[in-house]
Amino acid sequence: MARKPTARSEFVMFDVVYEDGSQRSNRKVDASLLGGLDGDDPARTAIMDQDRAISEKSGIPPLAIKSIKRSAK
Repeated sequence: MARKPTARSEFVMFDVVYEDGSQRSNRKVDASLLGGLDGDDPARTAIMDQDRAISEKSGIPPLAIKSIKRSAK
């Protein structure tokens, strides 16, 4: 039996540096959020939302983001 084709989601990977100096690499952000006049600014909001969800599950407060940049390919 053939499978139904699924919609492919394109992601852009980001490196995130937090205020405490720690770094997380290759954080996924949906490419449809990026571009336009805002550029990569929506990525910060998406990553903050991801951090908030992770902190709710772990019970550890989220860290403040110092900077984000696209991961090197």
